[in-house]
Formats: sequence, C-alpha cells, structure tokens
Amino acid sequence: MTAIPLAAGPALAEAPSSQTHSSHAETPKAASHPDALAQVRVVTAALAPVSAQVVLTGDIQAKFLSNIAFRVSGKIQERLVEVGEHVTADQVLARLEPQEQQVNVDTAQAALASAEALLTQAKVSFERQQSLMRSGYTTRTAYDQAEQTLRTTQASVESAKAALGNAREQFSYTELKTGVAGIITARNAEAGQVVQSGQTVFTLAQDGPRDAVFIVSETLLAEPPEGRTVDIVLLSDPRVRTTGTVREISPAVDPSSGGVRVKIGLSKVPPEMSLGAAVAGLGRFRARQAVSLPWSALFRWQDQPAVWVLDPASNTVAPKTVTIDRYAGSAIVLSGGIAPGERVVTAGIQLLRPGQTVAVVGEDAQ
Repeated sequence: MTAIPLAAGPALAEAPSSQTHSSHAETPKAASHPDALAQVRVVTAALAPVSAQVVLTGDIQAKFLSNIAFRVSGKIQERLVEVGEHVTADQVLARLEPQEQQVNVDTAQAALASAEALLTQAKVSFERQQSLMRSGYTTRTAYDQAEQTLRTTQASVESAKAALGNAREQFSYTELKTGVAGIITARNAEAGQVVQSGQTVFTLAQDGPRDAVFIVSETLLAEPPEGRTVDIVLLSDPRVRTTGTVREISPAVDPSSGGVRVKIGLSKVPPEMSLGAAVAGLGRFRARQAVSLPWSALFRWQDQPAVWVLDPASNTVAPKTVTIDRYAGSAIVLSGGIAPGERVVTAGIQLLRPGQTVAVVGEDAQ
C-alpha cells in the first residue's frame, strides 16, 4: 500500500470539504490506490505552565517635577533660560522689575534709622535720670518713665530691623531661582508679562531618580504579574538595559489614551536614558496551566479556529473548534476546546476530512 507523504499545513488552513476532497481524486497515487491511508503525526495535549511576556513602549520621565513660580507679583523684566537647559540650584532663571520692592526696602531703612535715633535719645535721657536719681535730684516717676521710653524705643528698633529684613527678602524674590538642580521642561511666561505670586513660570525636572512611564491596558492589570521587577530596554540602542520596579499605578483611566498610567522606578539610570527617551518594558505574568499546541495543528473550520482530533479506538479524525488565548512563538496557547489527553494532528492536516481513517506515523513531543 502506497502511503501519502507527510506535509505540515499552514496555520488556519481551510479544512477540505467533500467537494474539495473529490478534487484530489485526480492525484495519480490516490486514484490508483483508493484505499491508501493518510499518514499523520499527532501530539498528546497536556497541561503545562505557561508564562506570558508583555512588551510595552513608554518614555523616561523625571520622578520629581517642580513648578517654579515667583513669590511676589510683578512684571517680568527678563528671562534668562530656555527649555531643555540644565540649571543649578542657585541659578537665576528670570527677574521681575524691582521698583516696588526697592521702595519697600528704602522705606524700611528709613524707619530703622528713625527708630535708632529715638533709641539714642532715649538712652541719653535714661542715663541722665540715673545720674539724677543717685544724687536725689529727680523723682522716681521720672526715672521709671525714662526707663520705659528706653525699652519701647529698643523694641521699635528691633521691629524696624525685622521689617527691613522682610523687605530685603521680598526684594530678593524678584529673582527667580529653583533651589534644586534640574532640566527646564516647560516655559509658561515671557519677558514683559505680568505674573501673580505662585503662577507657574517654569517646570523643572529635578536631577536624580527617573521613571519609565507606560500607558497600560486595564485588562493587563487584572492578572497579577510574576514579580515587581521589569526589564527596561532603550529602543534606539537595545544594548542599553536596566531594571525597575512598579512604583505607581494610576487609580483612574487616562481619558486621552484609554489606558492606565504605570510608573516604573529605575534602579539605575544609564546616561543614554535621558528625559524623553523611548524605552520598552518587558514584564512577565504569573505562570498558569494551559494547553499549548504547535501552530501547524491549527486550521479553520466553519469560520472558527480548529484542530483535528484523533480517535485512538477507530483511528479516525474529527475537527474540533478551539479558543486561542494567544500565540507564543511557534506554538498556540489555548484557553478552551481541547482537554488534556486528547491526541491532536500536527502534520498532514491538509489531506483530512471528517471521519477519515488515518495512519499515525509518529508523535511529536510536547
């Protein structure tokens, strides 16, 4: 009996109908040997641990962003930095026109000078009353009044000094400084613009820790990951790699993207992973038991994915629809349709029809 050679069918190949099968009748060997059995290879379905790997694209962002604003209101006199520029903690970013604050400083200085003059006069009066008191030429009331005046003027001097210090501090606020080193990522005001105290003028990405930020489908978050560690790869140079841990998961869906924002804190930041660099995140979900089959076992039956199942008692095959969970390289992972222990045809599926008797010539290992 002449055997028909094995051939692995492509994924989702159409199952031959009775009309299609009859068209093969003109094949020389099939016509001369109508009783020839189709030779197939099979695999026994079994549950095995399957771990899914997810690859997402995102970008590098600073862990800490600061909105830089003036502490006093006024008109911006000049702007000294551009977006993308690295600044130090004590670098001046912009200046306000200082006329109002300068007037306050001058007024406070004049008030201090007046208070100090009154203090000098009060000291002289008190010293005179002390001398007269020792000689008995003054009253106790006059002495106490001179002492009270001295203490009052001393307090006035201290108050004037504090007012002058406050005025000078307000004057220093006309120069905008960050207080921390970082990179300017946004500019919201220009020279000549009047700004209020607290109004954001610059946005600063602080030096230090970095995050890889991804927009993740909320369905991925329903299944727990295998671990908190995620591999981060620079897309422009896959040789640049680092790892990170999940630091923050947004509690709400981002309305602009329809996904959930996830921040991965990087354990180490390579110099090549600068702000805004595109990266890929590779993570694994917790392994679970599932049936996986070679892709060559898959074909289409009645517009649904299916496989050929062998009946070991009669050596006949029958199509059976399956539910595909995902494709994993050269295999397909099923979420339903095939039970462990069933024998599935993996080679020779293009020659089969429902109820056909076949000859098993080998069994693939799982």
